Amino acid sequence: FIQTLVSLATGPFPPPIRSLWQKRDQLSTFFRIGLKKTSRAPVTECVIDPPNLDALPILKTWPHDGGHFITLPLVYTQEPLKGTPNLGMYRIQRFDKKTTGLHFQIGKGGGFHYHRAQELGQPLPVTIFVGGPPALIISAIAPLPENVPELIFASLLQNQKLATTKIPSHPHSLISQCEFALIGEAIPHERRMEGPFGDHFGYYSQAHEFPVFHCKKIYHRKGAIYPATVVGKPIQEDLYIGDFLQKLMSPLFPVVMPQVKALHTFAETGFHPLAAAIVKERYEKECLSAAFRILGEGQLSLTKVLMITDQAIDITNIKILLETILARFSPSHGLYIFSKTSNDTLDYTGPKLNHGSKALFLGVGSVKRTLPRSFRGVLPRPFSRAVPFCPGCLLIDGPSYRELSDLSALAQHPDFADWPLLIVTDDAPKTALSDLEFLWTVFTRFDPAQDILAKTCEVKNHHLSYSLPLVIDARFKPTYPPEVAPDEATKRLVDSKWASYFSRT
Repeated sequence: FIQTLVSLATGPFPPPIRSLWQKRDQLSTFFRIGLKKTSRAPVTECVIDPPNLDALPILKTWPHDGGHFITLPLVYTQEPLKGTPNLGMYRIQRFDKKTTGLHFQIGKGGGFHYHRAQELGQPLPVTIFVGGPPALIISAIAPLPENVPELIFASLLQNQKLATTKIPSHPHSLISQCEFALIGEAIPHERRMEGPFGDHFGYYSQAHEFPVFHCKKIYHRKGAIYPATVVGKPIQEDLYIGDFLQKLMSPLFPVVMPQVKALHTFAETGFHPLAAAIVKERYEKECLSAAFRILGEGQLSLTKVLMITDQAIDITNIKILLETILARFSPSHGLYIFSKTSNDTLDYTGPKLNHGSKALFLGVGSVKRTLPRSFRGVLPRPFSRAVPFCPGCLLIDGPSYRELSDLSALAQHPDFADWPLLIVTDDAPKTALSDLEFLWTVFTRFDPAQDILAKTCEVKNHHLSYSLPLVIDARFKPTYPPEVAPDEATKRLVDSKWASYFSRT
């Protein structure tokens, strides 16, 4: 259906009658989109009043989690004045029988609604749905424009109207087919420490102050089934959901951003740390306007590293992508580092929460250099091992950050003169084992403004002009939160019983 809309939007206008007739089955979906009210709904079959959140089997998934978290929450809010709806997935930590945290991250609709309610000095009504049509999960995490209702998108995905039902003493209708509905409100200016939590970046996001949800009632179906997922170091379930979403939305990117032919964010990094795009370069530096368009679009604005090319390549393949960029990259005017920007709430590489920087790499036009494939030089002390990851990109084992924080001498070493990109890690051979290991290790462990160095850097006409090689310090820094790892006792127990779990008998 989305591809049909794209073909109509990019074709002749008005569309020929023949074209409309050929697409009549898909276009009939328009008449099945929307919400419908029902007087009776499964979600209202039972009610827990006063609420008791301890009655729900909420999970604690990692040893150092700060408590039990609802990991598939569908948090519904409305803009206090305009009534614009938002359905988002913000983790929910249970504090006690009646209260939870609301992990409203920056750049997300629920947080905007709470901010507005706080300015008005009034409570924000909140409804937390758990379970229901799978389309709700997809729509809640989809990077939709701020004013596109997620419930309408869910209706589109399931190809039928979404049933809702009114309840007394709460302004929100409930989604009829959900398993649970927690109704309540968030009080302005009220905060409570939330976290830590082992999140999809593969690290523990630390405890910070977040708004509090006060639950007033819990509605649920008879025999309700509580759904949950486990997030942690990639690969987990959220990676597959995210990749499905990208395939679903990819036909829309050229319509919303006409200069962009293809766009991909890397789930292996936690999505926001790395994105790549194929753009049109019909005149010099047109790629810049496409890059700024991407960095100004909704949740894509949280992208930390953006790589841009005009070549028809598979941008989901990190080796092909890097090789294409590095062969065409001009260090004097193809690298832009924007310091003191916002940063994803879950990314702790910046100087403080929600603060960081961005790097834009432009690899367009003709090939500018031949990329080396093997390293035959001598490593300066105290560096011990060098492993090529792909042509032009060399991984180097470094001492710990505590032992040596300044890597500027590395960029000056003559044996690296032919390599455009050096990446220093704590374990180069391990980082080079797979694309997954490379993406996760490198892009979750550096802040562009603090951790990208060059052989030289000159200021020309207010522009920073670099010379190669570039050095990225992707070592684990002392300020980073710990990596998520299973409880050892639980791991040994599962290992000992693994065969019985999957016994053929």
